[in-house]
Amino acid sequence: MIWPLLTLAAPYRQIETNTLAGCAMFKSTVSSTLRENKKNMRHANKGRKFGRKRDQRKAFLKSLAVNLIMKGRIKTTEARAKEMRRLVERLITKTKNADLAGIRYCEKFLPKTTVAKLLKEVAPKYKERSGGYCRIIKLGSRASDGAPLVYIELIE
Repeated sequence: MIWPLLTLAAPYRQIETNTLAGCAMFKSTVSSTLRENKKNMRHANKGRKFGRKRDQRKAFLKSLAVNLIMKGRIKTTEARAKEMRRLVERLITKTKNADLAGIRYCEKFLPKTTVAKLLKEVAPKYKERSGGYCRIIKLGSRASDGAPLVYIELIE
């Protein structure tokens, strides 16, 4: 009874544990199967994904930035606010000098009406300030799903 089991198991034992090459091959096989089963760690990957693909995420952040620039203050979740702050502060810094390259950079992300407001009203307020144009005020958790809510506003 034992003999048929050994003959069936023999073809699967192709790795020689006595040789160094066999051990390396075994390690690479094991590590590749572990890699397939585990999610990769996000080392040196900045930014949040928000469960969206790249183009949807870009449009989503663009709409949040437009609303913040046009209204001055919006209510959103903490993760969205922190991610949007990166974009808005970069745009304000680029338009402070009001040079052509900065204007074109902003037009790449924002509609023309928002760029006009950014150039005429928002950026001149921060001429002397070197960063930190947005303030995040924590409000507590949302009742439905417990997401932390915040106000994000442009500092006066």
